[in-house]
Amino acid sequence: MTGLRWGILATGGIAGAFASDLRTAGLDLVAVGSRSQESADAFAARFDIAHAHPSYEALVSDPDVDIIYVSTPHPMHHENARLALEHGKHVLVEKAFTLDHAQAADLQRLAAERGLLVMEAMWTRYLPHMVRIRELLADGALGEIRTVSADHTQQLPTDPAHRLNALELGGGALLDLGIYPISFVWDVLGAPTTVRAVGRLVETGADSEVATLMIHESGAISTTLSSSRGAGPNAASIVGTEARIDIDRVWYAPTSFRLVLPDGTVQEEYVSSVEGRGMQYQAFAAERLVRDGLLEGDVLPIAESVAIMGALDEIRAQIGVRYPGEEDDRG
Repeated sequence: MTGLRWGILATGGIAGAFASDLRTAGLDLVAVGSRSQESADAFAARFDIAHAHPSYEALVSDPDVDIIYVSTPHPMHHENARLALEHGKHVLVEKAFTLDHAQAADLQRLAAERGLLVMEAMWTRYLPHMVRIRELLADGALGEIRTVSADHTQQLPTDPAHRLNALELGGGALLDLGIYPISFVWDVLGAPTTVRAVGRLVETGADSEVATLMIHESGAISTTLSSSRGAGPNAASIVGTEARIDIDRVWYAPTSFRLVLPDGTVQEEYVSSVEGRGMQYQAFAAERLVRDGLLEGDVLPIAESVAIMGALDEIRAQIGVRYPGEEDDRG
């Protein structure tokens, strides 16, 4: 490890989960920044953090911080990550990476100019069961991959003012939930050549359900389903000519999977054993990249995060979701 000193920007639920896993993993969490001193102090006391800052500007200016985890809602990711990069900090940005492709590309350019790491916190890709799945795929255990499917479906608040339903807060199932299965199929099959999407909108104009059908360069077909109004199986499968992989609920968190032959024989069963939530593995990856002087990882290169944001833009265009101000941006 590089011994990077971590700072956390914002103090919401996901920030607490990440802080807990950093502590579990023994990584060096030294600072937190919030919009109020009271919130920063409470978070610092909870996780035994030395520096509690009353503003994001104070956090990114802290000379004892090397890398910052941005955990604000999607619409703030670009501004907050840019602030950290401008102050010479490496950045791990919560997913979805930004609000749209243009913002993502801007962060990619700025990080490259400054010689800094900017990385999307798609923690699922770094979990042990996903590492093993990629090994099986690389070994050809499934033969030719024909289809990939995954859902991320939850029963979430219906209050129009809740961030999940408010367009001004980047609301909608796609960016909050759909990013998981879309990133998953991209991980397995690469970028799609064709994207088709349908969706259902709520009274605020945000999407509550989104389904995608994508064709990839190999000819394989992927399907994803996301919903914020109903809890589904939250399972995933990869089907090939020689075998399939069935990933159990909840597929995007530490879980189990089976490698199943066409006749139903279970050739391999994998059961995760992870301490904490599992968010520490992405932190390990970020530290390795910095240690090795790399600005791009092979698990999720920043160029891929930017391209995925472009696909999400296309999906939103197809289902009729636009965030405030986008009419002017897109012309």
